[in-house]
Amino acid sequence: MRGLGHIFPQEDYPFPRDQIHARWIAEIAHPDIDVYVVEHTGVISGFAATRGNELLHFGTAVDTWGTGLAVAVHDEILVHLAAAGHSLVRLRVFEENHRAISFYRKLGWRPTGARSTTSFPPHPVLVEYELSLGDHEPNPNR
Repeated sequence: MRGLGHIFPQEDYPFPRDQIHARWIAEIAHPDIDVYVVEHTGVISGFAATRGNELLHFGTAVDTWGTGLAVAVHDEILVHLAAAGHSLVRLRVFEENHRAISFYRKLGWRPTGARSTTSFPPHPVLVEYELSLGDHEPNPNR
């Protein structure tokens, strides 16, 4: 729970692993959702899922943080979204997930002002970000 432990305090509101697992099983089977598995050096090191122009899920293994893998995967996902005809993409991120927000902002994502709450207690706030694919410059060092 390195990235979300402060959002889902384990003693009061443990991360809803079972519900997330069930959601992922349904999403993997859904024809409108594209799911990506990140393999790096022979090991599964991340995941992503998109639906239409939305980046639904994205993450890399903690031991890859800071290596550039997440930026490379991010850019590959944007290539797929652009190839599908999307020029503007969006995502939602926990308002208190400062690491993720910093990552996305560094890559050009901008807040839209839209807010919602998750269905899982303690119902943290999600904020929406968007990125114009015409303005995004992929990382040339990947």
